[in-house]
Amino acid sequence: MAIRNLSRRGCILSIAFVCPLGFSPQLQAQQVGQSPAADTPPTQNISADDSAPVEAQPAPQPKVQQNDRIFWALPNYLTVENVSNLPPLSTGEKFKTVAQGCFDPVESMFIAIQAGIDQADNVNPTYGQGFTGYSKRFGTAYADAIIGNFGTGAIFPTLLRQDPRYFQLGKGSFIHRYAYAAGRVLITRSETTGKVQFNFSEFLGNGMAAGLSNTYHPGPHTIDGSADVLGTQILMDAASYELKEFWPSIHHLLERGKHMK
Repeated sequence: MAIRNLSRRGCILSIAFVCPLGFSPQLQAQQVGQSPAADTPPTQNISADDSAPVEAQPAPQPKVQQNDRIFWALPNYLTVENVSNLPPLSTGEKFKTVAQGCFDPVESMFIAIQAGIDQADNVNPTYGQGFTGYSKRFGTAYADAIIGNFGTGAIFPTLLRQDPRYFQLGKGSFIHRYAYAAGRVLITRSETTGKVQFNFSEFLGNGMAAGLSNTYHPGPHTIDGSADVLGTQILMDAASYELKEFWPSIHHLLERGKHMK
């Protein structure tokens, strides 16, 4: 959201595959993988004389993977892999998870690079140059990301009872998975029913960020400018969902190539 030029953001995405997130909203993965033995009922081991049963061993529990970062760097919270249903997050969990992504060192570094690119291009000359100009660009970009992330990932999901997590599809053709991921900016899950519904949190959260940005971004403030900020943020969120969807496949290919050497 901090970079208003869509082509510049597209360039950054193609090189670094980075989302603020909501990007997005969008960050350390909460991934749940089902162990093949998880559905197998526990059995009793019988001793040699078939008379003394040994205490049954509990079935392995689904593993929750932590810190599964995209390209081993980008924070990837609020992503769920290999499971279709989970209990809803509490309000505290939503705010905590978003905060962890917002204040992650990699997220801060990305915004710092983003501000440097803006300074080199002299985006919005009213900021000026030098350390003062860079500080203003970094501060406003970080504020944009924080407001957008909390709006789409915590505030409006709590008020509207919508699930802010991304549930990976993980199967099917590339086109099918690509369309599924892109569609998450329009569709999300209800926390109460589990059914799909329009993603009001995405548009209201980013709309709130676009509106509030007028209070600290230098003018002129126009409807076109706010719409540009909103559209850019939604575009970034869509890109972040693509990364969340395909990162496990990319990870697998990279690991397989490493072992083949």
